[in-house]
Amino acid sequence: MKSDIDRLMAARDLAAIIVAGDEHVNPYRHYLTNGADVTGGLVIKKHGADPVMIVNGMEIEEAAKSGLTVYSQTDLGWHELVKEAEGSRTKAQVAFWGRCLEKLEVKSGKIGVYGVGDLNVFIELMRLMNPVYQQYEFVGEVGTTLFDEAYSTKDADELERLQSVAVRTGQVLQAAWDYIAGCRADGETVVKADGTALTIGDVKRFVRRELLDHDLEDRGMIFAQGRDAGYPHSRGEKDVALRLGQSIVFDLFPQEIGGGYYHDVTRTWCIGYASEAVRKTYETVIEAFDISVEVFGVGKPTHLMQEAVLDHFESKGHPTGRSQPTAQEGYVHTLGHGIGLNVHERPSISHVLREDTFQVGTVVTIEPGLYYPEQGFGVRVEDTMFVNDSGELISLTDFRKDLILPLNT
Repeated sequence: MKSDIDRLMAARDLAAIIVAGDEHVNPYRHYLTNGADVTGGLVIKKHGADPVMIVNGMEIEEAAKSGLTVYSQTDLGWHELVKEAEGSRTKAQVAFWGRCLEKLEVKSGKIGVYGVGDLNVFIELMRLMNPVYQQYEFVGEVGTTLFDEAYSTKDADELERLQSVAVRTGQVLQAAWDYIAGCRADGETVVKADGTALTIGDVKRFVRRELLDHDLEDRGMIFAQGRDAGYPHSRGEKDVALRLGQSIVFDLFPQEIGGGYYHDVTRTWCIGYASEAVRKTYETVIEAFDISVEVFGVGKPTHLMQEAVLDHFESKGHPTGRSQPTAQEGYVHTLGHGIGLNVHERPSISHVLREDTFQVGTVVTIEPGLYYPEQGFGVRVEDTMFVNDSGELISLTDFRKDLILPLNT
């Protein structure tokens, strides 16, 4: 949680952290600034103090909505530094970072650098800064980072945002269901009112419009049918017509518009009817989902949940990433992942990564699946879940798990 940041900084011996970036969505900046909608600039947090924002003068009003102390770049002498550097933006930027740290009375020590932007820029910037400011040590971080640890549990404000996104995502799922159900069949092809085939592209365009109407945006949804559904990350082909009886893996993971919190949900649908192979596989996946919930416990390592699902699938004769690590069919991925400002966060639910545990405030996806592309189908079911204050695992995803999507006409 955000309240853990000073503790996490102390564990890394960090005197301060700097979040830098460009105009791209920057979850680190969003996290520290209470979601202030700014582009660029710096966020600096000194150990034991609140973060401070340093932004372009045009961003002052937006930055002020954070409730944090805000300085403009002009306040800290950016234009004078550019002049002194004879127009060299790189030299001015090196001097500006030093000026910012001095302003915030960060006198020495390790400075952790985080953010989103061009890697080449920040690698070079850190190389240039370390010899100039020998009182500081500018460092990056790999593996389990400070932000990974902070993101791994959510506070009440974050959970409220996540619940809101979940409700709106469920409304979009219902609208997509109703849109498809309102079509009719011409033989085995689903057609619209004008008699033309309903395509994957049609459905995706409909869903994107619905998302926008709910203040959400698509981040690359999966809507894959038949053989394509047998490949977990196939997005589906836009010109393919929907057909009766084919399994459709619909993985929707929208984000609040402009950068913010995600929801992640997958449903498998068959329009009209399902083959016996798909029905049987679907039942096995639902059993795996239920087993996941049954073995959950606060304080338990997350890998135990994945291993229970592996045991279940292997007992039914399905290849898994444990029994056949190179297999391209069966259960070929991990059971889930944390989610928040990033669609993939800690903790991991994996039999390989074994250091994570479930904690109060954890928000994760649970998404067992079985994939058989050469048999022409795939199945996945996914909810986003959270661990409440009582230590219970509760679904944020409020949408039914029906396999058959019937047409109304």
